[in-house]
Amino acid sequence: MCGRYATTTNPATLAVELDAIDETGDKGFDPNYNVAPTNQVLTVVERHDRDHPEDPASLRLRAMRWGLVPAWSKASEPGVPAKGKPLFNARADKAATAPSFRDSVKKRRCLVPMDGWYEWVTESGGSGKAVKQPFFMSKSDGGLLYMAGLWSVWRDRGQGEDAKPLLSCTILTTDAVGELTKVHDRMPLPMPREHWAAWLDPDHPAPEELLETPAPEAVSDILIRAVPSLVNSVRNNGPELLDQLDEAEAGQISLI
Repeated sequence: MCGRYATTTNPATLAVELDAIDETGDKGFDPNYNVAPTNQVLTVVERHDRDHPEDPASLRLRAMRWGLVPAWSKASEPGVPAKGKPLFNARADKAATAPSFRDSVKKRRCLVPMDGWYEWVTESGGSGKAVKQPFFMSKSDGGLLYMAGLWSVWRDRGQGEDAKPLLSCTILTTDAVGELTKVHDRMPLPMPREHWAAWLDPDHPAPEELLETPAPEAVSDILIRAVPSLVNSVRNNGPELLDQLDEAEAGQISLI
């Protein structure tokens, strides 16, 4: 699963690095060390220019709501989609046939850049009370991770032509591999740069193999470290959430 992550990248800087068009507008993206579902998040898509659809597609950075809202969702009130199960994750092996995701698999795939993601390991403490220790997974060299995602455009059909689009996304997950199996049985699906062109291509379906569970080598550079329980509350947000705990501070739980 991937229900919380951290991202400190600046859209303007990332746009230069990726040679992408920054379409995040006035959303504003300050460093967020505790990204949670329904937050506005940064995504990478490849789309054609609306005014010049015959031109080649280009990389674009877009702000989206984390928690995909299917295009067919009804409105609970004007301009607001009805509440339902928060679709912040989608199983990569089932997304192509799931009603909420299948259209996005065909033509709306994205990348979700992040510094790393959190998972929790729970064990019984000495008093019988469950101990819940958060861990943070990130690249050992400190670089960005790019996870495979899907996105959607929702409009309140009752508002007709005046309806404003709501862009939303979900992060694909797959079976955990390698050392990550010690933390959780699922993990976000990483998308290596050599597969970006095929994954983001708006004109063709993605090769089915890109949705398969990767080999352990794909995550061999992922560093796993215990971090403070401050991250347990979404109200906490700051670089101290990523401080590494030593074995004594992590207490009962060990991944060895």
